[in-house]
Amino acid sequence: MTISMSLVWLCLNWRISFSLFLIFVATVASTVSIVFAAPFLASGSSAVEYDIVVHIDPIAQSIEGYSVITTTSPHELILALGSRFKVTRALVDGVILKPSSTSHGMMRTWKISGNQSVPRRIEVHWHGKLSSLNTLLNHQQTLGRVEPVSDSFGTFLPDSSGWYPRIAGELASYCVSLEMPPGQRGLVAGRLIEESESDEGYHARFEFPFPAEGIDFMGGPYTVETDMMRGTSGKWIQLRTYFHPQIKELARAYLDAVKGYINFYESWIGEYPFTEFSVISSPTPTGFGMPTLTYLGIDVLRLPFIRSTSLGHEILHNWWGNGVYPYYPDGNWTEGLTTFMADYAYKERIGPEAARDMRLSWLRDFAALSLGQDTALDTFTTRTHGASQIVGYNKAAMMFLMLRDLLGYESFDRALQAFWRQQRFRVASWSDLRRAFETESGQNLQTFFKQWLTSTGAPTVRIAKAIRTQSDSGYRVTITLEQVASSYNLRVPITVHTKEGKEIRMFNLDRGRQIFSFEVRTKPLEVVLDPDFRLFRRLTPEEAPPILRQVMVDQTAVTVLLSGMGEERVIAEELAKKLQNRAPKIVSARDALTATPVLVIGLQEQVDMWLNLHKLPARPVIMRHDGTAYAWTVGRKDGVTLAIVSAQDTVALEALVRPLPHYGRQSYVVFDGSRVIARGIWPPRVQAVKLN
Repeated sequence: MTISMSLVWLCLNWRISFSLFLIFVATVASTVSIVFAAPFLASGSSAVEYDIVVHIDPIAQSIEGYSVITTTSPHELILALGSRFKVTRALVDGVILKPSSTSHGMMRTWKISGNQSVPRRIEVHWHGKLSSLNTLLNHQQTLGRVEPVSDSFGTFLPDSSGWYPRIAGELASYCVSLEMPPGQRGLVAGRLIEESESDEGYHARFEFPFPAEGIDFMGGPYTVETDMMRGTSGKWIQLRTYFHPQIKELARAYLDAVKGYINFYESWIGEYPFTEFSVISSPTPTGFGMPTLTYLGIDVLRLPFIRSTSLGHEILHNWWGNGVYPYYPDGNWTEGLTTFMADYAYKERIGPEAARDMRLSWLRDFAALSLGQDTALDTFTTRTHGASQIVGYNKAAMMFLMLRDLLGYESFDRALQAFWRQQRFRVASWSDLRRAFETESGQNLQTFFKQWLTSTGAPTVRIAKAIRTQSDSGYRVTITLEQVASSYNLRVPITVHTKEGKEIRMFNLDRGRQIFSFEVRTKPLEVVLDPDFRLFRRLTPEEAPPILRQVMVDQTAVTVLLSGMGEERVIAEELAKKLQNRAPKIVSARDALTATPVLVIGLQEQVDMWLNLHKLPARPVIMRHDGTAYAWTVGRKDGVTLAIVSAQDTVALEALVRPLPHYGRQSYVVFDGSRVIARGIWPPRVQAVKLN
């Protein structure tokens, strides 16, 4: 199985489960006329507590449980449980709950009348069957499946499957006691307070005393390794790996890496909020982060770069997402901040070029979206497709970069530390973040946050004119900047190249067209707009070298299949479907090219003839010798992108079906069978004007 970096980076978000549950909550709320907004503004204490005892048998694929729900809420409540499970007995304050319930797709609900006599006690006995574990699913199929699954190789009960009774729309603390057969171990997020193993089976008890969004259960034939570390406050933190036997030798390296990340983020943000952290292996290609743990596929954990990239991302989520919760009705800020402080921060630690490359990749990805394909950042809740990831992760991360550039490193970091102290285990919104930055910096940031959160698209900025004249102190440069069809308030970096070097000037562009003048002592030769790509904007076609993703995500793209009928045609069509994640819109190879992105798939001679027919550039030199198959992009003068896929024969073409979709960020890829032997991005061109 081929697992790429894109799998890990795009999929590490357990809140997919909770966001799906929010959709269910909204449906229930509209049905029974109950508003669920208030619980998401709860303070650091929980109005609901669960005490759950559950027995799970992976061989029989069965679950049986008993739960006591205690709540101090006097309001009407909605009790929810997955439709596949059967309630055998339920009591509300000692009174038998009526068996009538309402079905909402995969969930069933019971309405519980309000009662001013608190605390209230709800007892539920339930049992049911679990679905079979399917290890052949790819990562997209795994993420889209919310069924509770189990067998001897692994058990995963996502919160969104409704595997335990819960009060809809409420954050809750919990204790979970679990029992499994001999040879199996299980866990939920939280502190392990009790554990035993005998010939009769495995028993463990976990507690999570903070308001939590939900409970996910993981189990398997795990080998457990442990370690301890002392946090910055002197608190001991228990570290564990729950690994399948075939990867148990990786445990030590992961435990050491976890220590490094916790130390790093404690010094940057503040005290690690929990008493433990665990890394758990999954038999399927998952990548989830929950409070106190991360759940990663076996093949993902084997990848050598995971410890230096995605692991840190998931540990940081214990601060942002699992330590401070996003207020989903106003958008999810946690993914963007985590991407900025993890994925991007690691690039900054490597060096300026690595960080610049990531910023350019964010802007390139956004340029790949067709107009209207993105959404406003304050509507993002969780990644559901490539476009939402580009907005909710990349655009948000670059927003934080621009904010740090505006405020300075020290003010930015102080604001984050204050935000953490104030909002720990609370639900916080984008507005709460803004106020924290305003308080620490003393600046009014209303305009900054509003324009980047509520607007779709991005500004297009260009140098309309630039001239050089002599002055008493040396030279004067007069530059005209334009933003096309937008009215953002922007800080535009301009680099001025002189005979002695270069200098960076910042200009506040808040209208469609503005003229700026400045003095330099030595003769200026050239001005360049944002050469380090620190401003979020829509790149011009010259600035954005074409990449494969532009054709993969554009819903208007058409496909040309150069193969005839038979197996070759079937394989080509399957590859097109995988690349575009939809049924391809196939057009004739003889059709004239229009202002529409095109995906072309064929064998080498067919591709060469098609390129010649349409007077397009021939196959690049790098793709004329080595390799069995090639994919590359061609940028037309009108800005339209073509993606060309060429293979030596049918076998070579079929070898691309699984790996090629993971290389959308490349301009070209060379394959030897299914193995990548070369890849890269065509060089970008900056907006530069020579001064005469």
